[in-house]
Amino acid sequence: MQRSHRVLACLILALPLMAAEFSGQRAYDQTKALVALGPRPSGTPAIKKAQDYITAQLKAAGWTVVEDVFTAKTPAGPIVMKNIIAKRTGQSGKIVAVSGHYDTKRFSFPFAGANDGGSSAGLLLEMAVALKSVPLRNDVYLVFFDGEEAVKDWTATDSVYGSRHLADKWAADGTLGKMAALINVDMVGDRDLHLVREQYSSEVLRSIVWQVASQMGQAKHFDGVEGAIEDDHMPFLRKGVRALDLIDFEYGPDNSWWHTNQDTMDKLSASSLQTVGSVVLETLKRLEP
Repeated sequence: MQRSHRVLACLILALPLMAAEFSGQRAYDQTKALVALGPRPSGTPAIKKAQDYITAQLKAAGWTVVEDVFTAKTPAGPIVMKNIIAKRTGQSGKIVAVSGHYDTKRFSFPFAGANDGGSSAGLLLEMAVALKSVPLRNDVYLVFFDGEEAVKDWTATDSVYGSRHLADKWAADGTLGKMAALINVDMVGDRDLHLVREQYSSEVLRSIVWQVASQMGQAKHFDGVEGAIEDDHMPFLRKGVRALDLIDFEYGPDNSWWHTNQDTMDKLSASSLQTVGSVVLETLKRLEP
């Protein structure tokens, strides 16, 4: 992601609590399993292992899995990338997507990417388990983006490869017209969790999520500063999808652990993943088409 210096048709309803429980510990364990594969930049052997692991976990949870393979033009030449999309059908014909990236940035040092790349994928894998037996109002897509990180330096063309590709593809095949909302998660495992009020995001969708967090007693973790952050939600926002980015962009003192060898599992907590996952899960249950 990159920090920049620059009426949703969803209602909150008083619904009975459905039989779903998100486990922050399981999300943490999934993150740990991915991090154990080593640095996972796009096109590397380690990310191929991550792709196999993610796909196997999703299928085991009973989801329909679609692999969206494409070749990205990058400063390092063409790189084959793969978005992984898990689908479950609801009743409304509308789609709500929860997304995050699973790649890590290329560095000369071994970059574990526990929070930045690991936590989002771990949370989505646990979301698949938590939702597997829940009756759904809307279709739910769990989207694992490849190529979020810049191959060299962050620019409009060297970043968010997977989400740019998928937004274009879904615009062409009509999928975007069915989307009620997209919630993107990134860097959500920080043990000192304070999510940014991301300013590019849909204001109404952000208000709904923040209201759910408050009702669940989690407002203290949704109290980060306001800031405009470019992330995987942006290609969808630009095409008219109501999208939200959930991100804690103060990772360590003065953000000093971000994109360093300090981004390791000991900086994460199951409690933070529990907070974000539970709020997103409850939001999904309350979104009307």
